Amino acid sequence: MAKTIPTPNIVKTDAEWKAMLTPEAYQVARKHGTERAGTSPLNKEKREGTFGCVCCGVPLFASADKFESGTGWPSYTKPVTPAAVAEHADNGFFMSRTEVRCANCDAHLGHVFPDGPKPTGLRYCMNGVAMTFAAKE
Repeated sequence: MAKTIPTPNIVKTDAEWKAMLTPEAYQVARKHGTERAGTSPLNKEKREGTFGCVCCGVPLFASADKFESGTGWPSYTKPVTPAAVAEHADNGFFMSRTEVRCANCDAHLGHVFPDGPKPTGLRYCMNGVAMTFAAKE
């Protein structure tokens, strides 16, 4: 499932990222952390709209592809386009997973698992703090 990670379009220093993000968003998006399950307001977001990268604003996921996975993190069946995200093998913490990053700025978003609903069978399990939400007008 892992793809080659493209070269990000947006490159900033660690200090620049730290200055523009909240401490929690910085820890998750730039340091590959994980927010506590059930803490993101995006879990309850039901309006029509688009979920974007907290670091660069690029659209990542559509509300039409969001579903309740019961995991405590916002989950989606697919990104808005395959090019919106990059996948990377993650063999940390004694497990093999597929990490999902923003293809535009390399922000860590979460992981994708092969246990989602139809039609894709995928569950993009994302950290809400690594994303923003723009409601459709």
